[in-house]
Amino acid sequence: MARIRRHRPSALLPQIARASAAFAQESSWLESPYRKYTPWALADAARVSLACGNEYHRKDASDTDLLKILDMYSQLEDPYLYDHDNDQDALARFLLRAAGEQMIYQEPVFQELARAAAMLTQTTGTREARCLRPGWEEELLGTSLSHYVGIAQLLWAVAISCAGWFNPVSLEAPGAERICAEIPATTILSVAETHFVTDTAAFRQANEQARMTTDPLLRRYEYNPLRTTPLLKGYGPGLLAPVSQLIPAKASPLGIYYAGVAKFGNAFAQDLGDLFEAYVGRQLGLLPDATVLPEIVYGQNQALSVDWIVVTEELVLLVEVKSVRPTAHLRLATERRVAELQRMLGRAYEQIDRTAALIASGQREFAKVPADRPVQGLIVTMEPFHIVNAPLQRPLLPATNVPVTVCSISELEDMVTITDAAVGRLLLDRAADAQRSTYALREALSGHTHARNAVLDAGWSSYPWHRDTAGQVPSESAGTAL
Repeated sequence: MARIRRHRPSALLPQIARASAAFAQESSWLESPYRKYTPWALADAARVSLACGNEYHRKDASDTDLLKILDMYSQLEDPYLYDHDNDQDALARFLLRAAGEQMIYQEPVFQELARAAAMLTQTTGTREARCLRPGWEEELLGTSLSHYVGIAQLLWAVAISCAGWFNPVSLEAPGAERICAEIPATTILSVAETHFVTDTAAFRQANEQARMTTDPLLRRYEYNPLRTTPLLKGYGPGLLAPVSQLIPAKASPLGIYYAGVAKFGNAFAQDLGDLFEAYVGRQLGLLPDATVLPEIVYGQNQALSVDWIVVTEELVLLVEVKSVRPTAHLRLATERRVAELQRMLGRAYEQIDRTAALIASGQREFAKVPADRPVQGLIVTMEPFHIVNAPLQRPLLPATNVPVTVCSISELEDMVTITDAAVGRLLLDRAADAQRSTYALREALSGHTHARNAVLDAGWSSYPWHRDTAGQVPSESAGTAL
């Protein structure tokens, strides 16, 4: 903190923004000098400068100064890794903090953005919506979802190409007519100001309100308000993006979720949960040579099975959908982390085991589900729960008689498009490997060939700039916005 405070924020923040723009593509920080220019390090340096910096009697900042700051950041150790009697518990807590700090920057941007439309405007839920009714997009976002995502893409692309800056005057420059013909300049600026922009005073207030601990050693693991408002005003002409990677996240389902809950309350979360369950069913429907059954009502009490049952030649896959995301207690690995994990995922394990037992016992309502093949469970979450399948975490959740894997929706979107292997066989081989079965599901998907994900492509095609300069839909691993 002291090293950052040597420099005026008005000098250091543009340096951070320039570096972030230079290494904004997915994993491009691996090519940065000494691999120091990680988005999480840049984000924390920007946070400290904004929250604690001073313009008076401070120095300018050079590229060398920023590199030294990032080097000091990389040398920080977890303060509690060696300060516990239980080494396994200390390691688990360290991994939770590290994952929460770093891996949120490593989700595929194409999938995150395409999923917003694919789920929120192209999926039909099973229950009557309370908030997600006609007109909700304009009420919440100030424009259509298509234009909202398009504005996020535009801000992101301009920030990358202009060293972290977006100057509204650029919308009046020659060549901008094509952009403004698609989305009026007044809409772009209004939505940006309302949803993407903050200033120093507002940032400091948000940073203080978000603090869960006064321990300075845990600061870098805490929520960074730049995730909510990634653009700054008051640092020169236009808007500054200290960490350009945070701009598209505003238009992801998670970014829209937080905006919706802030405006509409828990009813928005419930509507989104219903859509998410239906969206998972759409993704499962992409599996070739598989039968996908919705939840089954059984017994006198009209109980429900898991949300989806997938029948393949190799196995029966019981899919439970949880529209949850890791809370601050998990990211910080507080004493409440175990209770939080059990609250969010515990019932899903039990539901899978209960459904498996009903199938095995020949319960009549499950007559369409074959009982002659292996059964596995899959819990699909809206956001990744890192290391949840690992031996450090799995014992904290209910024991089951069938193998159960937790995966994010991003992993499921990848799994259903595999073309060079039967998904059922892939899951069976993974479960049979004592080590690989504890990894994230994504590990078992790597090295395979994939078809395009038609559901994601349909979502992406609803956006203004859905084709690249060659007229092609970008690859699913693409990181560029326009």
